[in-house]
Amino acid sequence: MANLIDDTIAAISTPIGKSGIGVIRLSGQDARKITESVLSAPHRDLQDHTTTLRSIRCGRSGRILDEIMVTYFQAPRSFTREDVVEIGCHGSPVVLKAVLGLLLESGARMATPGEFTLRAYFRGRIDLVQAEGIRAIIEAKTLFQAQIGRQQASGSLSRRISPVKKALVQLVAMLEAGIDFADDDVPITSDEEIERQLKSISGSLASLEASFSLGRLVSEGLSVAIVGRTNVGKSTLFNSILAQDRSIVSATPGTTRDVVAESGELEGVPVRWMDTAGIRGTADSTEKIGIEKTKETLADADKVLLVLDGSAELTEQDLGLYGEVRNQPFCLVINKIDRPQRLQEARLGKINGPIVRVSALTGEGVDGLKDILVGELEHLPMLEQEGAFVTNLRQQGLIGEALAALAAAASSLRQGLPHEVILLDLHGALRALNGLTGETTVEDILENIFATFCVGK
Repeated sequence: MANLIDDTIAAISTPIGKSGIGVIRLSGQDARKITESVLSAPHRDLQDHTTTLRSIRCGRSGRILDEIMVTYFQAPRSFTREDVVEIGCHGSPVVLKAVLGLLLESGARMATPGEFTLRAYFRGRIDLVQAEGIRAIIEAKTLFQAQIGRQQASGSLSRRISPVKKALVQLVAMLEAGIDFADDDVPITSDEEIERQLKSISGSLASLEASFSLGRLVSEGLSVAIVGRTNVGKSTLFNSILAQDRSIVSATPGTTRDVVAESGELEGVPVRWMDTAGIRGTADSTEKIGIEKTKETLADADKVLLVLDGSAELTEQDLGLYGEVRNQPFCLVINKIDRPQRLQEARLGKINGPIVRVSALTGEGVDGLKDILVGELEHLPMLEQEGAFVTNLRQQGLIGEALAALAAAASSLRQGLPHEVILLDLHGALRALNGLTGETTVEDILENIFATFCVGK
């Protein structure tokens, strides 16, 4: 893969479609030469970090194809640390494809997905964690996600990992020095000092690994399932939360036959709201399938809103559902408070979760329900300032691998095994941390990461 970074690549970096401006990007040692070859006279050399207005001609007819803005970034002061040219055309798909075609005919190669960012990684401009931050910005569905992605792209997580890795390298160096120069009066590191340093390194990594539960919430979002027996007002509540008629509302039991999902956000965290089929005994085969899907959704949801009908007495189905959700994060929503109340809360016993009273029909209390969910995310502003936490399974897996290797090293130390054995585990931890930021990794991992990028990034 590394041998591909010596040629010059080009791609349209903005989405295809009608727009005011579209951007074509080139990177490589011939980027300026190729660009200048397709520009119309007068021929003026492009200047570093300067934007100029030029014209570009159609290769066959010689007619002016478009007036363009050309910006040149001379290596190494560019995103890829190569010569980079960005061409701003009018955002017509026809024009953009024609200009790209001229550049390819003049010697550029079509870039593969993520290749510009891959070159930035190979040239030492960014590490893998920062590359994943760039991808997070591109894929962000909320402003908060974009902010976290920007912080990681700027190196916030890399900076948190760096001192941990430095401490591990120093520990490895001390043990190796004690082994290699044992006959030269080099002091051997005591077991107590090794244990102290292992605890410190492991503690820092464990804290970082624990941040994945919140990082996953930021990157993947929160799934909220609205469950309850038939006709308690689940679909009405679903529509009221979304402020749109997304689910069919009917007095006929069993109207909702499948899980209806819609996306939204709370405090910048993506939320997937799921309206489920009402649970009851039924002979209808289609409704039975919907009820099974409800149970699957209930098991997978991050948060459950159990809806009860406040205007009716509790049923065995209500109590059964409460028994299923009481041991997972849930909120008890007592609906239909616009009617005379008959619900006996005492029959539920001690409720280990918030209780909200709403009228999904009139909207009363729905904002309070949202406020409760937002309140459970109140730690996020602190994370926004910190910005250094694990956000994907690759990162979590490698940190877990490093922790396991450190635990093995600590076990070897307690057993009184030679320092050579301890070093094997320490090197294993170091390899995992190197793989995290990309100092040592393999091509299939790189391809897996960068293949998810769009072309032109």
